[in-house]
Amino acid sequence: MLKEFKEFAVKGNVMDLAVAVIIGGAFGKIVTSLVNDVVMPILSILIGGINFGELKWVITPANGDVAEVAIRYGSFIQSTIDFFIISFSIFIFIKLITSFKKKEPAPEPSPSAPTKEVLLLEEIRDLLKEKQL
Repeated sequence: MLKEFKEFAVKGNVMDLAVAVIIGGAFGKIVTSLVNDVVMPILSILIGGINFGELKWVITPANGDVAEVAIRYGSFIQSTIDFFIISFSIFIFIKLITSFKKKEPAPEPSPSAPTKEVLLLEEIRDLLKEKQL
């Protein structure tokens, strides 16, 4: 399945891309809610009650009217989980659609040229037939 996902991501088929964009847009909010409201609280409980949305590295603390400058890596973690869930759901949907497509039969392989041994045996056979007549 991982190999098929890699082929899907690299293939560049316009139809697959169009379907992926439509489904990604349609399911984006659902997946974001799933991650923010279901997955992240459970993950937070498992790692000791940490709220990922509040994880940040403060570079410059707030001072009066100046807001703090921080790198909010918790939000990045949530967005990364969102991305993986959305991309996996799109992959499964595309795989489902392609399984319903009519598969064309594989073309029959053309007969290959006879080998040197076969040609030689045929020549010997023809010579033997000539001598018997």
